[in-house]
Amino acid sequence: MSGPHGDDIHTDPITDDFGWMLGVLFRAHLRGAEHTVGDLPGGPRGYQVLVAADRDPARNQGAIAEELGIDRTVLTYLIDDLERDGLLSRRPDPADRRSRLVVVTDAGRAAARQRREALRDVETRLMAALTDEEAATLRALLRRAACAAQAADPLTDLCAVAEVVADPPPSRRRPAARATRSGTPRRSAEP
Repeated sequence: MSGPHGDDIHTDPITDDFGWMLGVLFRAHLRGAEHTVGDLPGGPRGYQVLVAADRDPARNQGAIAEELGIDRTVLTYLIDDLERDGLLSRRPDPADRRSRLVVVTDAGRAAARQRREALRDVETRLMAALTDEEAATLRALLRRAACAAQAADPLTDLCAVAEVVADPPPSRRRPAARATRSGTPRRSAEP
């Protein structure tokens, strides 16, 4: 198979890069998801919160934040917005009075189901180059890899991870670069 410049696509350094592959698929999925679930409070993240809340037994915010890799403060605002729209509710946890369980409402369940069907169409378009069997295999392999990665190193604070990734490695030639990292506010970069 040839790339745009006649190169064998399997030996092209960029198309053979795992991060590039994931990035292309992620951005395409995100565009489709934003179009499909963008009307929900929080868009794709709000959808994920709805799906995470629609499980038995019900869980608290901390468990959902850890599972989805969403900062707890951000999740609080998402849940507030979803609750305001009647898609989620909070109820006291009978096992721990200090904790509140996040529960999907009937309206939230219906909204998630409708969008899940629309997202399947997005996924079908993303996988159009694959046979049905190949798409099912890819999905199974991604699920296994994602579950193993999550179990090995669950992310509870993606903001800290994003800051580490955004920081350039310290330069041995310019010691002043380190000084700017301690205390000086930086502009945040869009992912």
